Amino acid sequence: MSDSLTTQVLVIGGGPGGYVAAIRAGQLGLKTVLVEAGQLGGTCLIRGCIPSKALIHAASKFEDMTKHVGDGELGIRLAEPPSFELDGAVHWKNGIVNKLTGGVGALLKKARVQVVGGWARFVDGKSCIVEGDGTTTHITAEHVIIATGSVPVEMPGLPFGGDILSSTEALSLPELPRHLAVVGAGYIGMELGIAFRKMGAEVTIVEATDRMLPSYDADLVKPVAKWCRQHGVDVRFRTKAVGYAGGQLKLDSENGETTLDCDKVLVTVGRKPNTQGWGLDRLVVDMNGPFIKVNDSCQTSMRKVWAIGDVVGEPMLAHKASAQGEMVAEIIAGERRKFEPAAIPAVCFTEPEIAGAGLSPDEATAAGHEIKVGTFPLAANGRALTMEAGGDGGFVRVTARADNHLILGVHAVGAHVSELTGAFVQAIEMGAVLEDLAGIIQVHPTMSESFHEAALAALGHAIHA
Repeated sequence: MSDSLTTQVLVIGGGPGGYVAAIRAGQLGLKTVLVEAGQLGGTCLIRGCIPSKALIHAASKFEDMTKHVGDGELGIRLAEPPSFELDGAVHWKNGIVNKLTGGVGALLKKARVQVVGGWARFVDGKSCIVEGDGTTTHITAEHVIIATGSVPVEMPGLPFGGDILSSTEALSLPELPRHLAVVGAGYIGMELGIAFRKMGAEVTIVEATDRMLPSYDADLVKPVAKWCRQHGVDVRFRTKAVGYAGGQLKLDSENGETTLDCDKVLVTVGRKPNTQGWGLDRLVVDMNGPFIKVNDSCQTSMRKVWAIGDVVGEPMLAHKASAQGEMVAEIIAGERRKFEPAAIPAVCFTEPEIAGAGLSPDEATAAGHEIKVGTFPLAANGRALTMEAGGDGGFVRVTARADNHLILGVHAVGAHVSELTGAFVQAIEMGAVLEDLAGIIQVHPTMSESFHEAALAALGHAIHA
């Protein structure tokens, strides 16, 4: 069966960029069609952010319960050690994912967006053919928004399949691995490696460079490295994984070739833009390396063809894609917009968490700024201590210009610090100075007091440190 559609806006991809663009376009009265080959929600909702955070939470809850066996902590005592059943956690995780994907579908329907299921292939810059479930749909549009996202990078010698896992397969394992090898010590590898260690698996992390979490400065990474040492996570730097066979991961390091006994290998060496299989070659768009080149309004080199999210470059974050999608829909509707955020916040959900927005001290100095830096330890925050969050070496750090005290960056490491990022990026976006932060009355007792104290420290008069 074949069908034809004509629409004002055609969105390719139902991830956090695509579905937000479609919803906003629909809200603005634009006739909109969204094409998605799988579940609505994209990588973040189905195979990334949400399912990983669900399993990270389950793992952390299990680890917390083990502290109460025997003598226990906090006056709580368990007579027997708890057990962890990964299939049960996965089932719970899937329930959350299904609820949220269903919610996306309802929101699209509310915005009067037509959803077409299937794989889209462009014929030219204004039309595509969608194949799906025995149907063929030819769609012609005035505006096209490309939101195809990204896919995991596959390593030579370690092709995905069987015991070689991407993060997608790792989040749906039916049972806990005995020994999980993680290749790559970036944020995905560290998040999942730590989570599986909390669940009870032996974990070895293999990293080709000489450090973990290279996106963050050394001070922020130290508490994470400390947790790994204390909990038996074996991290091997300057070591390459070159192959796998018979339960043995082949390693090559400065000390020569060795093998690691493991039953699963999780490869997390990065993601790449999804530019294959949907007809990019039929579009005459400029490229920026592997990414589609766009201007500050997410316009490609083709008239009325837009691109958003991971396919246009770093940072490859869901919230960046959503912001771009909303902006593009509004531009198409006639508004004047540019994508020029002062900062895009990011969080690494390790143990402890790392969160931040803007420039680190090193980045600010490299950019030519003379700076003031204020740091406040979470060990001196009452609320952190009452949540067992002060003993991990965590802190909040504010970086500001020395001359006018303009906030350039705010970063934190510690339990629960992800929930502070809204305040961090708001301060930067609003052009706050140290005196602004120092003058805000924070609720006591909360961890947000640490943000206030860090600003005071930068001014030279922290109260509680």
